[in-house]
Amino acid sequence: MNALWIALALLTAGFVGWPVTALVFRLARTIDDKADAAAGPAASTDDPSADVTVDRASPAGPGGTVAPGNSVNGDITVPGAAPAEQPATRILRGGAIIGVLERLAVCLAILAGQPVAIAYVVAIKGLGRFAELKETPVAAERFIIGTLSSMLWAAGVAAFTKVVLLG
Repeated sequence: MNALWIALALLTAGFVGWPVTALVFRLARTIDDKADAAAGPAASTDDPSADVTVDRASPAGPGGTVAPGNSVNGDITVPGAAPAEQPATRILRGGAIIGVLERLAVCLAILAGQPVAIAYVVAIKGLGRFAELKETPVAAERFIIGTLSSMLWAAGVAAFTKVVLLG
């Protein structure tokens, strides 16, 4: 029976964590939008580090064409120097897959009684993304929000399983 609870905990931590993390991103975006609205229209357009990586389509430009956006399938993009010549560069690619693996590792580490392994997960993830995070403040903010919400979800599922179901 313990193996069943552990398998269910891993599945819940790994795969149900994605909608939870997406909800946290949406909540963070709502808070940012309210802060931008309170600060006035100039604050949101003049801030180069403002998060313009929403999951909605970019507004249509002149002639009904869609302007190049800052989001491709949920990934953050950085527009090239000349949008007509150079396509947008996607950053933080593979975040969904990395998030699932991260949640599985965190849950497994707690269930195995090795919480120090979480430090290895954080270190590997941070080192792997360091170059992108250093260059793009928006990516760094999204990385931190995603990592914290993802790890808290996985730790909560693991703790609940360990204390209540396996206890």
